[in-house]
Amino acid sequence: MSIDFILPDIGEGIVECELVEWLVNEGEIVEEDQPIADVMTDKALVQIPAMHAGKIDKLYYNKGDIAKVHAPLFSMTANDDAQSHAEVIEQPVTEHIVESSVENGVKNNAPMNISNNANSENDATGYISEDFILPDIGEGIVECELVDWLVNEGDIIEEDQAVADVMTDKALVQIPAMYAGKVTKLYYHKGEIAKVHAPLFAIERLADASSSVENSQPQACTQVKKESTEHSEKLVKAIIAEPANSESVIPAQVIANAKSNVKAIASPAVRRVARELNVDICQVAGSGSKGRVYKDDVLVFSQQGNTGATGASTALVAHQNNDTIVKIGGSRVEAIRGVKAIMAKAMVASVNTIPHFTYCEEIDITDLLKIRTSLKAVYAKQDIKLTMMPFFMKAISLALKEYPIINSQVNDNCTEITYFDDHNIGMAVDSKIGLLVPNVKQVQTKSILELATEITRLTDSARSGRVDANDLKGGTISVSNIGALGGTVATPIINKPEAAIVALGKMQTLPRFNEQGDVEARAIMQVSWSGDHRIIDGGTIARFCNLWKSFLENPTTMMMHMN
Repeated sequence: MSIDFILPDIGEGIVECELVEWLVNEGEIVEEDQPIADVMTDKALVQIPAMHAGKIDKLYYNKGDIAKVHAPLFSMTANDDAQSHAEVIEQPVTEHIVESSVENGVKNNAPMNISNNANSENDATGYISEDFILPDIGEGIVECELVDWLVNEGDIIEEDQAVADVMTDKALVQIPAMYAGKVTKLYYHKGEIAKVHAPLFAIERLADASSSVENSQPQACTQVKKESTEHSEKLVKAIIAEPANSESVIPAQVIANAKSNVKAIASPAVRRVARELNVDICQVAGSGSKGRVYKDDVLVFSQQGNTGATGASTALVAHQNNDTIVKIGGSRVEAIRGVKAIMAKAMVASVNTIPHFTYCEEIDITDLLKIRTSLKAVYAKQDIKLTMMPFFMKAISLALKEYPIINSQVNDNCTEITYFDDHNIGMAVDSKIGLLVPNVKQVQTKSILELATEITRLTDSARSGRVDANDLKGGTISVSNIGALGGTVATPIINKPEAAIVALGKMQTLPRFNEQGDVEARAIMQVSWSGDHRIIDGGTIARFCNLWKSFLENPTTMMMHMN
């Protein structure tokens, strides 16, 4: 059956693009993820890949034509193994069943029927089974990695209950259930790439008055699959339990069969390399955390050969002896993707379009540190984590009232300046998915304690990779607390389109002269401001920094200026 490929979102605000070149012809056989066309937006040249393997039936545009987003780009007839996603998911089950039967000496030539029950009806039960279609989860996102299932097949779930964690190029997203019901099928395994607008899982729910459901899951197939899995797990345990000095040689095919039920943890780029090298990634031993397979692992496996009794046996013995394999003289190529890719593009855009200049100063925070120390234990009993950041943010907000140019943004042509009444102060957070800069909204209206609560919420969300998209938008100025890791001065890159950013150095106890001329220990912090020199001059940022510094060095003055 011929299906249309719908041109997805390929950039924020992009509604059309120019068809630069077709990389295939009508009637050509293509593979999954093979580049089909080059299209040019007003921002970049984008390559469009095939979602399935199959035959190209029709190309809807000529070279140079303008293609519309969300309109058909080409049509293709998918291969038999790609026409039904359910068949793709269930195919390994059939293979495992056959392998298990052969290993146990059982011959069974009867065909096995594996059916897809999505959207079927049963008038007797009053329930309907339907597919949950993965919705748009971000601007320009067409696929995502299934990080973890939070439910199992057969689980009863509630409406809005979290069902899965998926990773896009921008963040970790949690997918909720639209209805209450029973999860009947999970269409992807952990680590697989899920397509937007394709079924993610099937749910059996109470039907409407005019609808009902039919549920006829093959119990025999499920049972055989379970037995096959248990048999393979026993094989793996038996192999690992072999003594290190054993003289026996373990057949590589047995190892491959035993490992074939284990889902490999790997990125899409690594899976693509494995497909190109004709390597079964499930048989590759991952060197990363929790067995994650890297590109090097696939390359080494390919060079050694997909099978080999001696190599497999040696690897297992080495694993049992906890031998450390040291790589020498090698290198590996890793794709820059996700948040790291977005950060890279943003930093390049900032440096290339904003003339930066940096202004450094030192601040004596001895008195502020004493106040914070005395209050920290008190508010800890109320579950409020009082750090130095709320004081720094509040002081910035007070200084911005006097110098609003620091809280402004200039347009791309540098013909207009936009001043913002709200002080939405961002803070750089080193999260598990890369650098994120969530911002505290309307700092000018918040107290120190309100800021502390909001900063804790944003920091926890960012570090877990689950920060809300709204928390990442609308920032007007940023703070980087690089001193928490070390270092005193820096040249921070402005978070475009903002006009300024400050990097806080580490707090140091240093000797300083007091008013009487005596040397005493003081808590000193170096700070580094970067400004957009198109609209901020050196004198302005120096005076702004001096005012901010005065609030921090004399906390009572800051309190008097607060509403």
